[in-house]
Amino acid sequence: MMQLFDLHGRTAVVTGGAVGLGFGIAYGLAQAGADLVLITSNGPRGEAAEKLQSLGRKVTFIQADLMDLDGINDVVNSCVAAANGSADILVNNAGIIRRTPAAEHSLQDWHDVLQLNLNSVFYLCQAFGNHMIQKGSGKMINIASMLSFQGGINVPGYTAAKHGIAGITKALANEWASKGVNVNAIAPGYMATDNTQQLRDDPKRSADILGRIPAGRWGTPEDLAGAAVFLASAASDYVHGHILCVDGGWMNR
Repeated sequence: MMQLFDLHGRTAVVTGGAVGLGFGIAYGLAQAGADLVLITSNGPRGEAAEKLQSLGRKVTFIQADLMDLDGINDVVNSCVAAANGSADILVNNAGIIRRTPAAEHSLQDWHDVLQLNLNSVFYLCQAFGNHMIQKGSGKMINIASMLSFQGGINVPGYTAAKHGIAGITKALANEWASKGVNVNAIAPGYMATDNTQQLRDDPKRSADILGRIPAGRWGTPEDLAGAAVFLASAASDYVHGHILCVDGGWMNR
């Protein structure tokens, strides 16, 4: 049974994989045996590299601005080359959030969030998808959100992007399932990361959020590792277009 979850001999590309949720996912994939190509905006992270390499995995960092869509193909080619011609797993994790009331949400904030959180994800899926379709196999994992299902408060751009992530995950799964490529998503619940620091620092908002989570705690990046390994491995070969909530039970309420 454990062979179903074994990722030895495979290479995973993780955007934003050196920090936060991305690192939690990358570390889990490495524990399962995967080598890693991490796309970061700020170059190599020494602490992340040390922890990942301690597992005996090959780790390559590629610095890129994913908001520059014209450079996406070059980024993908660099990733494929670093993976010796075969990127087996793609995790689209990189993202930003801008918190302002909708009536005050600037057009620049709207464009920035949609550009990184949605547009770059589609183009990365498209470019890596061409490689995966040619070899007849591949696993794509998009990072959705509770706001793929709900409206949220003061985050109209983020909500629009995450609804879009749910949509393209299903659309690509419909087209590529028959070609050997699995496209699925993970929807994290409320996680203790930099993106939620403002919420956690607000006593009332934090209490309201915790009061709705049956598990009674904020999630951690490590909580995503098992879901990521499942969706990246042979254990999920017949899973297509699914959005897996890792949310402490938030959606049940």
